[in-house]
This record gives sequence, C-alpha cells and structure tokens, in this order.
Amino acid sequence: MKTITLAHGNGGQENNELISKVFYKAFENDILAKSEDAAIIQDGTLAFSTDSFTVSPIEFNGADIGKLAICGTCNDLAMMGAKPKYLTCSVIIEEGFEVETLQRIVASMKKELEINGAKVVSGDTKVVPRGSVDKIFINTTGIGEVQKDGISSNNIQEDDVIIVSNSIGKHGATIFAAREGIDFSTTLKSDCASLWLAVEKLICAGVQIRALRDATRGGVSAVLNEWAKQSNICVEIEEEKIPVCDEVTGICEMLGFEALNLANEGTFILALPQSEVKKAMEVLKQCEITKEASIIGKVTLKHQGKVILQTAWGTQRFIDLPTGELLPRIC
Repeated sequence: MKTITLAHGNGGQENNELISKVFYKAFENDILAKSEDAAIIQDGTLAFSTDSFTVSPIEFNGADIGKLAICGTCNDLAMMGAKPKYLTCSVIIEEGFEVETLQRIVASMKKELEINGAKVVSGDTKVVPRGSVDKIFINTTGIGEVQKDGISSNNIQEDDVIIVSNSIGKHGATIFAAREGIDFSTTLKSDCASLWLAVEKLICAGVQIRALRDATRGGVSAVLNEWAKQSNICVEIEEEKIPVCDEVTGICEMLGFEALNLANEGTFILALPQSEVKKAMEVLKQCEITKEASIIGKVTLKHQGKVILQTAWGTQRFIDLPTGELLPRIC
C-alpha cells in the first residue's frame, strides 16, 4: 500500500488494511483494540463515537446528508446499547453553496435529533474556495448513556442466532440509482433511519443481546466477517432467508453487485442466544423500521473466522470482505 485509493474507503478489505496498518498502529490502546461501533468509556457508563459524511449526491430519495449525519453517529451509539444524548457538528462548505439547500439539510438534522432525543451542543463551520470540497462535508461526534452493558462484537458464541432487522442494500442501491439517473416504476429509497427506538424496545423487553452492528459501508458481508474474526467463530447464513427488495435485486443483477455488500443506513445485524429469538422477533416485528426483520443464520465453529452462505441451490460458498471500489461515497 503506497497510495490511497477509493477502495480504501469502501468498508471492506482495503479499508480494514488501512485502518490496521496506519491508524491502529499509531493510536494503539485497549479501547480502540475492541473495534466496536463506539468506544465504551467512563467505566462503562458512556459510549463515544465520531463519523464523517461525504455522500454524493447530497440529497437522495429517503434522506439527505444531514439526516445521514445524525443517523450515522446516533446509530453507532445505539449499537452499543447507548441512548444518544449530545453531538457535535462540524461542517465544511464549498464557496457558492446555496443557503436554501443548507437550510433543508439542517432542518433534516434537527428532525432526526428530535427522534433520538439528542441535541447538538458544539460545532464548527468552515467555508473553502470553490472546488476544494464537493458541496458540503459533515462530521458528527456523539456521546450516549449506556442503557445495556455487555454488548460487544467480541462476545458472540457458538449456537447464537443471527438476525437482520430490515431488507438489505437499499441505501447503496438508491445512491447508485441517483448517480446514474435510473428511474424505477416503484419507489426505491434509502433505508436511512435512526435505530435507537428499536434497540431501546429490545432492551426494555429484557432481550439478551450479544452483539449489534449497523451494516453501513461494506454491508452485511463486512459486519459478519468482522464478527467472525473478532469472536473467532463461523457465521453460517441462508441465502433464501435474507430479505432483499425487487429493486435492489434488479440493480444487483444488472451490474453484478452482491446485495450483501451494499451499504445500509437503517439496518442492523443482531446476534443473540437461541432462547432469546422469539422475544426479539416479536419486538422487531412491532417496529416500523424493523418489521422486515428475518432470522438469516447461526453461529458455529465449523470454519472459525469465516462466513458461509448456504445458497438457494443447496451449495455453500464463503462470503469474504468486499474488495475493490464498489460504490464510493455512499455515506
């Protein structure tokens, strides 16, 4: 690795290599080494996370960069069982950007903050010369109060069950369709949504959660491969049980994409003991954003560190981390 390529930002193999060989090497510490969606600090009472958003186009069906920025950071906190409380917001704006568009983006942020019960308490604004940045980039950092401790991608065990909360790939497919001007007779839109309310319902119902992860860059494939390596387990999933809408299937068939690799912004993966599945599914089916939840697989020790897909044809194949430049700037 001598120079940075767009593939280094795709959430897959190249991205993992960049993070481990450059950033983890320089910033090594016990908290960072856990490689979770958010850092657990202050003796387990707080979760802390940051994210930057550069999506293109900045407005798309189902959301915009503002909603994405709030959902992204709040969801990372939620994945650690933490209620989002306080955020910072830093914005880099290109000279010539329309104030009316900026106001729409900020209004989206305000609405999503209200859904999470969180507030922006600090921020920064920079304006740079035309061409120095593509319209607008946003960074959000968040702090949340941990409501359920012990949730960790390092704790998954044999015989645990894997659930996906929504049909997959809608965000990545929506961004691609918007860039390429693809119009569907039915409406395809990003799944971008705040996940805390669904997670809170799971916690309040007393569901024992081993691990949670929102399947953003690199999609479901990236999450399951990271879990397999972190917990030294094998994840076996069934193709026919993975929910994928017709529009996403169509884009994947046209362009050779794998739905499992496409980004999501309102979909999480859940690992939990078999005894908790019925209760968890009852909760998820009652929430609008998780009503398409499906049990997609289980945890074994057959090939530790690997993800296996049972195909619709009765064969098996390994699902690896995504590689190459799939869809740059989807978040």
